[in-house]
Amino acid sequence: MDWKEIIEILHNAARSVGAEVTSPWFYLQLGLILTAAGIAWAGAAAVRSRIDVSSVAMGWPAPFRLFVRVLVGSTPTAVFALLMTLARGVMIASTWPSRSYLLAVAAKLAFAWLVINLVTSVIRNTFVVRLVSISAWLVVALSTLGQLEPVVEALDSVSIVLGDLRLTPLLLIKLGALLIVALWLTNIASNFVEGRITRSGDLTPSIQVLLVKIVRFTLMVFAIAVALSAVGINLAALAVFTGAAGVGIGLGLQKIVANFISGIILLVDKSVKPGDLVTIGDNTGRISTMKTRYISVAAGDGREFLIPNEDLVTQKVVNWTYTDKNTLVKVLFSTNYDADPRAVCKLAIDVAGAVPRAIKNKPPNCILTEFAEAGMKFSLTFWLPDPDGLDNVKSDVMLALWDAFKREGIRVPYPVREIRVRGGALPVEPVVEVSG
Repeated sequence: MDWKEIIEILHNAARSVGAEVTSPWFYLQLGLILTAAGIAWAGAAAVRSRIDVSSVAMGWPAPFRLFVRVLVGSTPTAVFALLMTLARGVMIASTWPSRSYLLAVAAKLAFAWLVINLVTSVIRNTFVVRLVSISAWLVVALSTLGQLEPVVEALDSVSIVLGDLRLTPLLLIKLGALLIVALWLTNIASNFVEGRITRSGDLTPSIQVLLVKIVRFTLMVFAIAVALSAVGINLAALAVFTGAAGVGIGLGLQKIVANFISGIILLVDKSVKPGDLVTIGDNTGRISTMKTRYISVAAGDGREFLIPNEDLVTQKVVNWTYTDKNTLVKVLFSTNYDADPRAVCKLAIDVAGAVPRAIKNKPPNCILTEFAEAGMKFSLTFWLPDPDGLDNVKSDVMLALWDAFKREGIRVPYPVREIRVRGGALPVEPVVEVSG
């Protein structure tokens, strides 16, 4: 089909529309359509005010509740379609069928939109729902008006040839539609497999994340390959193009690729896994999720640090729960020289031993570390079964030490500075006044 044929089709469509508009029956049908639209809007408002979807569908399965909600929301369309069908029947019974053509078109389009809304209610993504709904409705509208085949031929007449590959707007539209459907089905299958994997108690968290990533990537590649083959694109014809594009994309996305490979390495070597308490630089928290590009570290105060996977491979990482969750707690304190250091150590050990979370088979220990200028320095150590709440435990122990020192009369040293001036006077510089 060339441009002349396309222009001829447009001219014919314009002449048909012009003939329809000049007919007095056109305005009667238009008035009926507008009246039906007003009645449908008012009827839908009355239905929504009297029907509570939540109470009606209470206890129903989720798909049925969603179906009822969509059906109630599509009440204007359903009422309008029924009114158009009735008006069409009356017009056919009282006059020629050709004089109610516009009513038939309106009824078909309304019923098509109603069916499309009900079918797409199973899709969760709002953008995909709108795209699929509008695309399907346009196809139905063109088919109803008898213009689907000419439009398809027009879209297939314009092409760009790249080697053995012939790209047309029709081919791209088909490919886009198939990709949307294939990726949607892939997402459903991936979520199902992910649910089965995460419920498996025989797999470690890192292996679960690795398997989920492999399944998602494999299904996505398979879906794209199937969509390309379905529209008639030979994958071999894309070899040169994809090779050149791959080099360009690889150069531009080095960091993304590096983070992706680093993520796979982390999952395989199990150096970190979800649930581990880690310190990376100045950030400390528990790993909540591991993504393809980054890991999420929850700090415990509402913040989450998104750290690229590459940083975990190339930088120093402190994993508090790598091989053993037992955590050594160290509390440093000082006393003055009037105290008995042995009594101080015994008192500190008793305080640490009274901590509810302290491990009993690893007794606390306290040592004298230094005779400093301001007093004696001690180091108290004890073990916890896990690092959760480490700062709170240290605070409780230090408060208990303070109470014990007060009770036993042991003083905590603090710096005191005294300035003594012996005899004479402080030198004072003479002030010289200069007058002009």
